[in-house]
Amino acid sequence: MIFNSYLKEFSYNLKLSYPVMVGLIGHTLVQFVDNAMVGRLGTAELAAISLGNSFIFLAMSFGIGFSTAITPLISESDAKKDYQKTKDVLLNGILICTILGIILSLAVLIFKPIIFQMGQPEDVVNLAFPYITWVAISLVPLVIFQSFKQFSDGLSLTKISMISTIIANIINVIINYILIYGKLGFPKLELVGAGIGTLVSRISMVIIIIIIIKNNKKTKNFFRSICSLNFSKSISKNILNLGYPSALQMMFEVGFFIAGVWVCGLIGTNYQAANQIALNLSTMTFMVALGLSVAATIRVGNQKGYEDYLNLKRVAISFFLLVVIIEIAFAIIFILGSEFFPWLYLSNDDSPGIIETVKIASKLLIVVAVFQVFDGIQVIAQGCLRGIQDVKIPSLICFFSYIIFGLPVMVYLGLYTELKAIGVWIGFLFGLTASSFFLSFRFFMKSDQLIKLK
Repeated sequence: MIFNSYLKEFSYNLKLSYPVMVGLIGHTLVQFVDNAMVGRLGTAELAAISLGNSFIFLAMSFGIGFSTAITPLISESDAKKDYQKTKDVLLNGILICTILGIILSLAVLIFKPIIFQMGQPEDVVNLAFPYITWVAISLVPLVIFQSFKQFSDGLSLTKISMISTIIANIINVIINYILIYGKLGFPKLELVGAGIGTLVSRISMVIIIIIIIKNNKKTKNFFRSICSLNFSKSISKNILNLGYPSALQMMFEVGFFIAGVWVCGLIGTNYQAANQIALNLSTMTFMVALGLSVAATIRVGNQKGYEDYLNLKRVAISFFLLVVIIEIAFAIIFILGSEFFPWLYLSNDDSPGIIETVKIASKLLIVVAVFQVFDGIQVIAQGCLRGIQDVKIPSLICFFSYIIFGLPVMVYLGLYTELKAIGVWIGFLFGLTASSFFLSFRFFMKSDQLIKLK
């Protein structure tokens, strides 16, 4: 009977989250296509795009993580039907995200020469360096897009960002195909072509989401006053107070996985390429959990606005149960397809480098299968905590779990044992297990406190 009260929430949870999932998976599928297209050029090129993205993702994760502060503020004000606050959060959020996007882009461009000092294979670094420039510039439109995305998500209009992302991703695939391989009379730019495709698609994403919001019945009134920004010190302070811990949470997690890319690079090019295959596949399934996490933030934020804390906890539990069921299914798929999936990224020949990369990747996918459930639980816990606007302690939990606990395990097993890349992924598993436990404990403790105070 109790389980049924959670089960009945599954339908609405999925209805709210599936557009987010589709958008996120679509974006990840484009990364898959990027990797598959570049992988056809060789394992060094595949390793280079992995290294280049690892350098970018740290800044990108900070920008995306920061923008998530907008969603719970919008969902709470929407539940209270506070039109003015909703508008102020949108306008101030756009301003802050634009400034942040410019800062992050400049930071990557300034510090990108560090890549030559990281002990990575020379041929891989030389291929990655020009690619980084184009993707760094694309951080500006990406973070601006996130401000609009988090706004529409907070209003439970999750299809808006889904449509924008899908169209932009189609543009990305077309441009990549033309520029990577030099089709239709264009020069063969290889990794640089992939970088240009990313930039153009992200600019398109901003234009598309603005057009949709401007013409949507519920959002067009908010958009009319977008050019007459009224800076609100209190709203900006709220966004900053929620944004920077959320950004740190995501940066610690992404940085943890980036460290794995670098460790695999120290081990060897084939290990780095195999790691990229496992990372890209696991990212696709993670997007499903992340979509549920966004929906959890929205629904928990709504319940906070209603001050209905009993239902807040019940809704949250339904998300935890749903993600566990889904991630167990994904784990089974990874185990069954561990020997098949790596071939999707590499040319089908019997060269020693290709064969070794496939063997390594197949073993990594078994470990990926094991940590699916813990990865899903920790991201749902983050979403629920963000919904009740509790972000500072969770950022410390993420730092402890990934940097203090998981990272040393990963480095030791990867570099100082025969496990090598498998040891790296065991380190990932340790970090995710710790974060899933402590973040979940934090949420249920805080939700019980809210219930008692009520």
